Amino acid sequence: MKKPALLFLAHRIPYPPNKGDKIRSFNLLKSLARDYRIHLGAFVDDKEDWQYEAELRKYCAEVFLLGIQNAQKYRTVTAFFKNEALSLPYYRQTRLKKWVDNKVQHEQISRVFVYSSAMAQYVQGEMYKNMHRIIDFVDVDSEKWREYSLRRSWPMNWLYKREANRMLHFDRAIANEFDASVFVSAHEADVFKTLAPESKPHIFFINNGVDAHYFSSEEHFANPYPEQTQVIVFTGAMDYWANVDAVSWFAEKVFPEIRHKFPHAWFYIVGARPSEKVKKLANQQNIHVTGSVKDIRPYLAYASIAVAPMRIARGVQNKVLEAMAMSKPVVATSAAMEGIPTLMDQPVCDDEKAFSSACLRLLEEGDITELGMKGRAQILQEFNWDQNLVKLEALLGDRTANPGNKLQGVVGLNQTRGVREVL
Repeated sequence: MKKPALLFLAHRIPYPPNKGDKIRSFNLLKSLARDYRIHLGAFVDDKEDWQYEAELRKYCAEVFLLGIQNAQKYRTVTAFFKNEALSLPYYRQTRLKKWVDNKVQHEQISRVFVYSSAMAQYVQGEMYKNMHRIIDFVDVDSEKWREYSLRRSWPMNWLYKREANRMLHFDRAIANEFDASVFVSAHEADVFKTLAPESKPHIFFINNGVDAHYFSSEEHFANPYPEQTQVIVFTGAMDYWANVDAVSWFAEKVFPEIRHKFPHAWFYIVGARPSEKVKKLANQQNIHVTGSVKDIRPYLAYASIAVAPMRIARGVQNKVLEAMAMSKPVVATSAAMEGIPTLMDQPVCDDEKAFSSACLRLLEEGDITELGMKGRAQILQEFNWDQNLVKLEALLGDRTANPGNKLQGVVGLNQTRGVREVL
């Protein structure tokens, strides 16, 4: 029997799964490919990613990729005249719009899965009202922009606040029009319910997962660190402002106290495309910036502690899940743990003194295996892709049924642990 067709739109090519949003989008795509013939439309913002088009064709009936054009970047200025969010014209491309319209008209596509709100503009309006449309907002982006506005001076604070307001206006309209809206955690879903109460019955969440076979401390790796060092590691894309802010705060406010008491302690910043500000941190004593690495697992496997000192964060931090899957203790801020409410055995600290004290306590204990193994056990229990993505099919079924009713079969997966989970 021929699989039904599904249109999958993503703001960034969902491969390779080497960073937060691409890990989630690829696993969603892979899951949907079991039951649907997928027509994928996505943007490529890194020229190195063009090589993965063939890999995506293993999962898709058709792959249509477009590079981010300079014209798109300049086109964002038109948002001021149209009173819309800057993100919308940035991801607005005539060729993709024509491709989408052609697919809908000639491929008998009745289901659409949209990954990231800016892509919803391609299937918005009267022409698509009879289609079954699901959107994965992932995070409440408007709140991210609002948080940015609180940490910047004029004119950037004004610009970020404007983006927050206009993005929320657009997201509310999409949520009200689409059949279901999905978020990465219960917390993100609850935040959006308060911001868009008119769509509350159609707002759900699907937790992220971790490939616990890939991220396993039982694998054998070569040690990337100098001998006789105690390493504190941070992993993540180092051109992302929230990550830059996190490592800068840790390096300047937290690490000096740790280094004073543990002269052999090092802070390793592991991640691609480090900004100039991050590169300069390597001038400080016992701080190393790796840049891009082929595999982050050795850096996690041989570290004493993983840190997530995020002062601004939305959704679920995959860096925390991956470190815990590798049986590493994690010291994190409450912002970094916001979407991981059941994993509170790890130290959570928000001020520099408490953060350094938590790291020092773990370094002094020496044997931190028990905490690390407890974290891995929680990952296996709560953040399993196969278990969490069972819920996706319920949302993509018959659009005449109430999604909430259809999900009753998966409600209660975590009730025995005191957590009521409806996507």
